[in-house]
Amino acid sequence: MSLNKKNLIVQILAFIGLALAVKLCFIYYNANYNEYALSSFCSINDFVDCDGASKSTYSQAFGIPLCLWGIFFYLTVLFLTFVDKLKNIKFLKFLEVFKNTKSYITFLGTTAFVCSMILAVISIYVIKKLCILCFLTYIVDLFIALAACEFSLKNIVSDFKQTFFDFVDGAKKYKKTFILLLILSVGFLCYSALTLTFVPNVKKAKSIMKYRNIKYNPYRVSGNQLGNPHGNVVIELYSDYVCPLCYINNIMIHQAVKEYKNIKVIHHNYPFDKECNPYLMINLHPNACFMSRIAIASKNQGNYWEMSSLLYEKQPKNLEKALDLAKQLNFDETKFIADIESKATAQIIADELEKGQALEIDATPTMIINGNKVVGVKPYYELKTILEENGATRGK
Repeated sequence: MSLNKKNLIVQILAFIGLALAVKLCFIYYNANYNEYALSSFCSINDFVDCDGASKSTYSQAFGIPLCLWGIFFYLTVLFLTFVDKLKNIKFLKFLEVFKNTKSYITFLGTTAFVCSMILAVISIYVIKKLCILCFLTYIVDLFIALAACEFSLKNIVSDFKQTFFDFVDGAKKYKKTFILLLILSVGFLCYSALTLTFVPNVKKAKSIMKYRNIKYNPYRVSGNQLGNPHGNVVIELYSDYVCPLCYINNIMIHQAVKEYKNIKVIHHNYPFDKECNPYLMINLHPNACFMSRIAIASKNQGNYWEMSSLLYEKQPKNLEKALDLAKQLNFDETKFIADIESKATAQIIADELEKGQALEIDATPTMIINGNKVVGVKPYYELKTILEENGATRGK
């Protein structure tokens, strides 16, 4: 195959890959930053879901979205197909270091394909989401490598060696420039990977999941009061003990109370369980009503908040399991059982559900902070900002 024909095939493949990468960037943006965006055309079901893959923390590398890496890769390949002509221009003479562009394209395409296969495994077996457009780019990467090396394994090995030797020669020839570019590149990648500035969606998800992986609330308190009883920043918290996001929020709220001196937390049980919640169409969190009764019975024994943390962690599904927790907290078991089953406890839950309906609570956790509604769990750094905007001050 002639060099010109080979270049043309690589260019066509690179343009196709570039178009796919640009489209993936639009999908990435809409999935993560545009709350009003409709589902993309390639989000078909729970498995074939481009949007879901875009929302994963695996949709970035070194703090940069994979779609942008793709754009950079395809532009680099296109550049290499034109570099032999470009280096004839007088002020671009430094491009003479690119001696064997075919070898470089083979190296880049093969490396990109290997990375693609790793991403494919993660996609299918870890996040369990298949992105059709992503897989199309994987195929494009493979064909770019194969077109450059003419479908020969021997050529691939030879091209890898040639790329390495040319890289070393170029680095020696332009040592100062190479060192400067290396420092800038490594510095930028370290900055983007550590700060996640360019992928705030990933930063948010990782911050939240850090709390999800905590098995024991290290900030838990005993008693019926969480925070300063005279605090002027009042958090009215509506939550459900079966809700996994409420588990995370519970730890964050306890941590905030440790860091800020004027926060007062008032908890309201809002179970998404049809056993006691008449406002539900479907039963979302079975057993949540039972655990709300346990919490209220614990309040009657002076230890509402420690039991609350235990409920999130242990998820007791019957009276026997609840009594195990009661023994751990040295409760009066007879009174505890009576309070769980009492009409007064059921009425407290009914009253809190009615109050929540009046406030149009339709998700947990929901916090009313000095009258301002905050729905859903927030990264801890966002929660602190919200608290400080409402007057929270640090200290004990």
